[in-house]
Amino acid sequence: MTTTTQAPAAEAVQLWSARKVHGAGDQAVTALDDVSIGFPRGTFTAIMGPSGSGKSTLLQCAAGLDTATAGKVVVAGVDLGELDENDRTTLRRDKIGFVFQAFNLVASLTAAQNVELPVRFAGKRVSPAEVKAALGEVGLAERAHHRPGELSGGQQQRVALARALITRPEVLFADEPTGALDTTTSREVLLMLRGIVDRHAQTVIMVTHDPVAASYADRVVFLKDGRIADQIALSPHQRHAHPSLIASHMAKLEAS
Repeated sequence: MTTTTQAPAAEAVQLWSARKVHGAGDQAVTALDDVSIGFPRGTFTAIMGPSGSGKSTLLQCAAGLDTATAGKVVVAGVDLGELDENDRTTLRRDKIGFVFQAFNLVASLTAAQNVELPVRFAGKRVSPAEVKAALGEVGLAERAHHRPGELSGGQQQRVALARALITRPEVLFADEPTGALDTTTSREVLLMLRGIVDRHAQTVIMVTHDPVAASYADRVVFLKDGRIADQIALSPHQRHAHPSLIASHMAKLEAS
């Protein structure tokens, strides 16, 4: 891998004056506009904003799924701008976990085999005990041999979460992870995300439109027109109890 630039030790992900422009000339659209923000290790950050605010672009650039037009993005101490596409792919595989609204499980594989996939793609081996432990972490050790079609939506998302965590990533990116789930199942998944932050100091960055989901985070970052418009910190006793506070911030953004 190419020479890297070290980020501050306290930050799992750091953006400096990050900018993303789609198209050129009269057709240019600025999706991310001079964004500077850090995501401390071992914390849970929710990113919210109106449609078109840049929240998905921020996640994609921070995760190395897209390349910033200008500025700097550093993940796990590595400056993404110094990497070619092969190195970015390796970084995503080894240092980053992903959970999306679509579960993206392979239908023909069991839960255990789906969890193993990232390790196998890396050309490494994982022990059955490690896979069992990963499924146990999300409460599905007894469903290891079931295929996705035999699992509920919430169980499939938990398998996807175990798959994202099997490589012990520096940061887990979650894009609307509860968007396809009912209220009860969403709460189960959010409690698991909160739990891995609290128990294992996992860094989680989640894009969501749901104030209830955001209330499980330590911090909520609000975007509008590609810029950071506001931030609020949630203390432990505020979590889960104040989605209305988050919703009021969103309402003000949408009205302004």
